[in-house]
Amino acid sequence: MEQKQLLYLEQLSRLYPSIGRASAEIINLQSILNLPKGTEHFLSDIHGEYEAFSHVLRNGSGAVRKKIDDVFGHTLSNSDKSALATLIYYPREKMELVRKQESDMEGWYRITLYRLIEVCKTVSSKYTRSKVRKALPDDYAYVIEELITEKPEVLNKEAYYEAIVNTIVELGRASDFIVALSELIQRLVIDRLHIIGDIYDRGPSPHLIMDRLEKYHSVDIQWGNHDIIWMGAAAGQLACVATVIRNSIRYGNIDLLEEGYGINMLPLATFAMKAYADDPCERFVFKTTPSGTNNMENDLTRKMHKAIAIIRFKLEGQLIKKWPEFGMQDRLLFEQIDYEKGTVCIDGKDYRLQDRYLPTVDPQDPYALTQEEQEVIQRLRTSFIHCEKLQRHIRLFLKKGSMYRVYNGNLLYHGCIPMNEDGTFRKVNIYGEEYSGKALFDVMESYVRKAFFSKEDEEREKGADLMWYIWTAPSSPLYGRKKMATFERYFLDEEEMKVETKNAYYQLIDRPEVADRILAEFGLQGERVHIINGHVPVHRVRGESPVKCQGKVIVIDGGFSQTYRRRTGIAGYTLIYNSYGLTLTAHEPFVSAETAVREEIDIVSRREAVEYMDKRILVGDTDSGKKIQNQIQELKVLIEAYQSGRIAERDS
Repeated sequence: MEQKQLLYLEQLSRLYPSIGRASAEIINLQSILNLPKGTEHFLSDIHGEYEAFSHVLRNGSGAVRKKIDDVFGHTLSNSDKSALATLIYYPREKMELVRKQESDMEGWYRITLYRLIEVCKTVSSKYTRSKVRKALPDDYAYVIEELITEKPEVLNKEAYYEAIVNTIVELGRASDFIVALSELIQRLVIDRLHIIGDIYDRGPSPHLIMDRLEKYHSVDIQWGNHDIIWMGAAAGQLACVATVIRNSIRYGNIDLLEEGYGINMLPLATFAMKAYADDPCERFVFKTTPSGTNNMENDLTRKMHKAIAIIRFKLEGQLIKKWPEFGMQDRLLFEQIDYEKGTVCIDGKDYRLQDRYLPTVDPQDPYALTQEEQEVIQRLRTSFIHCEKLQRHIRLFLKKGSMYRVYNGNLLYHGCIPMNEDGTFRKVNIYGEEYSGKALFDVMESYVRKAFFSKEDEEREKGADLMWYIWTAPSSPLYGRKKMATFERYFLDEEEMKVETKNAYYQLIDRPEVADRILAEFGLQGERVHIINGHVPVHRVRGESPVKCQGKVIVIDGGFSQTYRRRTGIAGYTLIYNSYGLTLTAHEPFVSAETAVREEIDIVSRREAVEYMDKRILVGDTDSGKKIQNQIQELKVLIEAYQSGRIAERDS
């Protein structure tokens, strides 16, 4: 036995100090391997739509309702099942309505408690008692465990359970107990949540989504380009700060900045009113107009919109010049403007500018900030880097997030693998070295983390600057388009100039050999492996399918964001991967929690199997199962070391 292995076994013996303890743990682990695989839940491109996101978490994309169907079959009517499902999603709100309508609340409590207990038994059956016990609410842990655990020693089980339920009702704790059971069901029905990018921008409440994810029991996040730009802003990168503010104003989300994160927008407002006092800023309109605003507020916001957009273009130009290896010189458009004629030259052709009023731009040095602009952006930067709540949310991205993840045979990433027209991986220059495929993802992730953790100022700066590149560059796996046509949308009328051509990946990904090449690059091979991503909305109204390449690729961006729904025809796709296979869910628009509770409606419009297993998947078939099998093997070696006398048993 090698010295290193012996040292490791010595450490392991501290946890399992005897043959008996090691043997007991092997038996425990072996039993876990034969439990059904836990349910995984996949969401993408949430874009600040907190209420819809919250509802989907509560209903598990239909998983809760399916458990109710499994438990009660035809013994409950559809209306009773819908009422029970709504209660589980919104227990407090639903009970408030029931109290106004129900004359016999004690009877209703008893019936409801029995039904919830049965659902609880089913959703907890695929977990060990230890795991269920950790999920139980502290106040009612013992009682719930008694109710959902089979007790063969109790001869009259019906009387036993009835006595417990009656006591709960008589003590006036039924309402609290129903809330506890409902939240436990929500907790147990999903074992792992995967967020495949773009929590931020467009919708009003990404900060509430992040608050919710901070408390979620098991989650991982694959960064999206809209997330990366917020991460860059939190790191203090000036172009990222300007972009985040511009995006928020564009989508009518100034409240997110001011109230959600406490970012002081007064310096920008004061500067904008002065610099663009006589400018109507008609091109700088909202994508989504905030409700409850008046003309004066809208006029000010348009001026702020233009002010921050010009600052952003200048800062981006500085970055492109600072890092020529980014290869984005074609986006140095301020240099291509003829300020006397009011035209801009793009790809050798002149276009008339529809807004020629650029008072802060020096034609001789177009990317230089004025003193006032410099003061504004620095004050905004200070607000971002000193915002405790934002920094806490970004720490969650760093702790739970990554550029990609390989999990239980699925490759998860937000956007694309940059590719050439011939299907080979595109080589991308990152600070003087070329990377492609998995290596490109890895080096980008390392630089993102350096922006927050490196002890070297130069490396932190490179990491922060690269986050802007990941947000917008043609060769970024999180963006993947030839250009971001923000300048063209503001200043030109020609629609063809606003087209953002996608990377070759999006035409090639329907080919099985391309999907197989990508999967193999990340170490996945075989029949039941998949790419799961988002970023590009699936237009169901045009007949597009989220399932591509004979089931190897699943794109689950279906329009969570309200701005996409007219194009997609739905309000988002989500994916469930349980022990029976993969199921895709299409969602209808979510109106409000109040409507869902009052009308007992859900937003699951259609569920369809993507891949159904002929044999139920067990924990032993998963990545966790492989780790458990390794643990079992290590414990067997430890037992052999005890038996051979190489290691002495310890006192327990």
